[in-house]
Amino acid sequence: MELIPYSDSMYDEWNTFVSTSKNGTFLFDRRFMEYHSDRFSDCSIVLKDKNRIIACFPANYCANEQKVYSHQGLTYGGFIMDTKITSYQILEAFRVISDYYRSRFFAKSIIYKPIPYIYAKYPSEDDLYALFRMSAKLVSRGLSSTVLLSSPLKLTESRKGGLRKAYREHLEFVNGGDLEEFWAILDDVLCECHSVHPVHTVAELSLLCGYFPEKIKLFTVLSSDGKMLAGTLVFDFGDVVHTQYIAASKIGKASGALDLLIYKLISEVYSERKYFDFGVSTECGGTILNEGLIFQKEGFGGRGVCYDTYEIQL
Repeated sequence: MELIPYSDSMYDEWNTFVSTSKNGTFLFDRRFMEYHSDRFSDCSIVLKDKNRIIACFPANYCANEQKVYSHQGLTYGGFIMDTKITSYQILEAFRVISDYYRSRFFAKSIIYKPIPYIYAKYPSEDDLYALFRMSAKLVSRGLSSTVLLSSPLKLTESRKGGLRKAYREHLEFVNGGDLEEFWAILDDVLCECHSVHPVHTVAELSLLCGYFPEKIKLFTVLSSDGKMLAGTLVFDFGDVVHTQYIAASKIGKASGALDLLIYKLISEVYSERKYFDFGVSTECGGTILNEGLIFQKEGFGGRGVCYDTYEIQL
C-alpha cells in the first residue's frame, strides 16, 4: 500500500475517484472542499495499491491542538473507499495513516467522522470495525432525523394542521427563489434563536450553487402576494437528499409555510428517492437534544440516524 500526500496535481484524479467510490459524495469533490481552503491546513491523503487508488482520506491539521481532523470543513469524513477494497486493507490503511501523521506532523490524535451509512452506495462500515480495533473513543454523537421515502410514516396532527393553514392562506411552493432573500431569512432566524450566523456566507452559497447546479437547489414558499416566507437549501446525493438549511420568517412559521415546504419535497419532488435526511437536532457534541427542532422533523416521519465522531490516540 502506497501513501501519497494530496497535491493540486491530483485534483482530477481525486474527483474521478470520489465519483466512482462506494461511499463518496460531492462534498468530497475538491471544488466543494476548497471553497474555504484558506480556513484549514489541508493534509489529505491518497492510498494506492498497484498504482490504483483504493482510498482517499480528506483531512486537515490543527497545529495548536496537534490533531488531524477528517475534515473540519465537512459534515462527515473518514475514508472514501473503492468498491474493491478489503477489510484487511482498511485495517492497514489506518495503520499507515497513523504512522504518517505521527511521524510527519507529530500529531497526537486523529479525529475521525465516519460517513453515515445512508450515504453509501454499497456497504462501507469496515472503518467502524477498524476503529474498534484501534481502541478509538466515541467523542460525540449527533442525532439526525431521516425519512425512509419508500414507506414514510403518516404526518402527525400538528404537521397536518400546519398544512391546512398553508392551503387556507393560498401559499405557493416554488422550485427556486432568490438566494440572498433566503439567506436573509436564515440569518435572522439563527441570530435570534442561537446568536450565530450561517456557516456559509451568501457569496459562498452562490459559488457552490454555481459549481453544483444539479446537486444544490433552493426551494421556497411564497405568500399569495409573492413574498418569500420559507425556504430550504437541498443537497442532492442521489439516493439521499439532505436539507442543509431550513428557515422561515415569523409570518411563515405562523402560516404553515415550513409544513408545506417539507411536505411537497417528501411527497412530490423527492418521493422516488431512498432517504430524506433533515440533519442533526443535537448540540454540544450530542449532549443536548433540541426537542423543539426534532419534534417538527419527527412529525414528518423522520427517525434516528447517528453522525458520530471518534478520536484515535497516536
